[in-house]
Amino acid sequence: MSRKQEIAVMALLTEPTIKQAAEKVQVNEATLYRWLQLEGFQDMYKNAKRQAVEQATARLQQSSTLAVNTLNDVMSNPKAAAMARVTAAKTVLEFAYKAYELDELQERVEALEESLKENSA
Repeated sequence: MSRKQEIAVMALLTEPTIKQAAEKVQVNEATLYRWLQLEGFQDMYKNAKRQAVEQATARLQQSSTLAVNTLNDVMSNPKAAAMARVTAAKTVLEFAYKAYELDELQERVEALEESLKENSA
């Protein structure tokens, strides 16, 4: 990939439209659309998007402890408004249940994968 194509990938991640990304890279919009059809460019773009999402997810995970502490503080504060306490409690319960569901699904997927390995051996 050319240096300009690498810059185009970054522009696609930071600009709201393809037209604005093309302008930032100083290429014709049609050129950028053409690059988006190239397998190597698509791979680089997908990889860059995946990395961006992974970084955002890591930041969210870093903040999750503070978020849970905040919910717990509101939920256990008798001076907080009743609606705030109920909302905090409901949020904690919803996320606890979702985490449980995800753990269960992960176990089931792992069991299915193991079963497939055993059957294909």
